[in-house]
Amino acid sequence: MNMPTSKRNSLRLYLIRHGETEWSLSGQYTGRTDLPLTLHGEAAARKAGERLKNVSFAHVLTSPLQRARQTCALAALKPTPEIDPNLTEWDNGDYEGRTPEEIREAQPEWNLFRDGAPNGETPLQMSERVNRLIARLRTLDGNVALFSHGHLCRVLAGRWIGLSVQRSERLLLNTAAISILSYAHDRPDQPAITLWNSEADLTS
Repeated sequence: MNMPTSKRNSLRLYLIRHGETEWSLSGQYTGRTDLPLTLHGEAAARKAGERLKNVSFAHVLTSPLQRARQTCALAALKPTPEIDPNLTEWDNGDYEGRTPEEIREAQPEWNLFRDGAPNGETPLQMSERVNRLIARLRTLDGNVALFSHGHLCRVLAGRWIGLSVQRSERLLLNTAAISILSYAHDRPDQPAITLWNSEADLTS
């Protein structure tokens, strides 16, 4: 007796973290503060676009925050980008603009991915928001570019393969790096990370 096969889906999610900002350079937590890119960040955004220029995208989605939108604009991918609020960075609440070292002076055992931040998003809220994003993305097909942020992309990748928010902390991600989420054998029941934190030429 032949067993039913899972429906195939060629969805590939290209995660592009925004380019460098003054706070990403200094190590300050940057959630909803709407910072622009540095000149180095602008150059890296253009380079990301060059690396992806031969990829045909079905959709381009971006966070509404300036640093992601600016990266998206400088990368100059087609079709016309769409803003998706669920791609917004983790709300750091009272810890916005502070460095991990500053926070741990008062809270030595604190961990954002486990504890969240006072008056910010909890890990559960982040998980629920990213789950909503994933539910939407799973209805798409083809190549999809997502311009977003470090913590959001790490949680998205973790949740994509079934990890908790806390375990997603281990997925480190540099500014302007490109990662790819997809399905093994194009099967939606086998979500996978195809590429992570790549800053090398994708055509090499």
